Amino acid sequence: MKLNKLNSIILLGLVAIISILVTQLLWTKEAFTIEQKKLSQKAHLALLEVAKKLYEGTNHELPAQNPVQKIANDYYIVNIDNDFEPDILEFYLKSEFKKMNITTDFEYAMYNCQSDEMVYGNYISLSEKKTIKQPVYFPKHKNLVYYFAIRFPNETTYLFSSMRFWFILSIALILILLIYVYSIFTLLQQKKYSELQRDFINNMTHEFKTPLSSILIASKYLIEQTPIKEDKKLYTYTDIIINQSNKLNGHIEKILNVAKSDYAPLELKKEAVLVVPIIEEVIQNILLKYPEANIKIETLSKEHKIETDVFHFSNLVYNLLDNAVKYCSGECLILIGITAENSVLKLAFKDNGVGISSKNLSFIFDKFYRAQNEKSNEVTGFGLGLYYVKEICNLHNWKIKAENNSEKGITITLSIPYKK
Repeated sequence: MKLNKLNSIILLGLVAIISILVTQLLWTKEAFTIEQKKLSQKAHLALLEVAKKLYEGTNHELPAQNPVQKIANDYYIVNIDNDFEPDILEFYLKSEFKKMNITTDFEYAMYNCQSDEMVYGNYISLSEKKTIKQPVYFPKHKNLVYYFAIRFPNETTYLFSSMRFWFILSIALILILLIYVYSIFTLLQQKKYSELQRDFINNMTHEFKTPLSSILIASKYLIEQTPIKEDKKLYTYTDIIINQSNKLNGHIEKILNVAKSDYAPLELKKEAVLVVPIIEEVIQNILLKYPEANIKIETLSKEHKIETDVFHFSNLVYNLLDNAVKYCSGECLILIGITAENSVLKLAFKDNGVGISSKNLSFIFDKFYRAQNEKSNEVTGFGLGLYYVKEICNLHNWKIKAENNSEKGITITLSIPYKK
């Protein structure tokens, strides 16, 4: 179900971006057509003005029929029923094109009725601000005696340069599409690796739990036997087997829970509960495991209530206390401070352990991270306890932070929205 939903989201996103890209390309094409029409209109008006000026001071009048004809996208002819000088024509062409803000290069030629061919010709480079004289070829046209022809050899380049913004936008959209496709590909690859990792962990822990269950059952049966009870050494060894098996079973369960939470978020069953009684119950469980630990609660009230999932909150407190005891050196003292400030309930777990260097303090909530210190080799675990704590805080929308104490150890503080 979730995989289908993810695939649908990816597909919809891809279709949306492709649609936007296609629309942008169509708009760009339409904009190119409009720019082409604008250039054609400006060239037409400029050439019409040139024709009018060539008629000025003569005995002939400008014919009623439009003398300007567009033969191709970049090619025009202008019919002048009167003789004219090439230099004057070139001057008028430059002047009128400048007025119309036509800055692209052009070339022209005139028809010579005596030789029956297009003659003279010149290439005008407006972009380079200089004139390059070179021979050019223009085809003849029937039924015309006095006319000249204009061609814009760089019209396409000129139009593209005037549409720079459209092309930049199109390229940006193409890059976004490529980045999106790459991101989706990377996401699918990571999802595949995550599923492989999860399947491996599930299979591995299952293979561990099967023989471990057999060991626990056999050990518990064995410790109840009279010969074992009567032999102090055998009883101690059997008890060690049971304790270590339970510890290993706890590690396996923790790995399974973390793997499960990575694949599907844990479901919280929130209810309003008193904080202090839950912490006191967890302390009792910790003291069964670490009877030498000294854990105290400092609070002005035992009536503080929060909305939480009791099971996960208990596990959270247990992991914090268990981690604090493990990293204590000498006499273990843990203080749990509970204070209410501005609709926020703060739970501060302060220990007198070996502490963590400032540069590594921000990593203690990362999965599988274990800080290197004098107790690292003595303490067993996978670096999942504080990661689980952080995940539960995130699910509750609580804030959590860790800081070094002024003397020894660290303090981990939870900030919980609180209603009196």
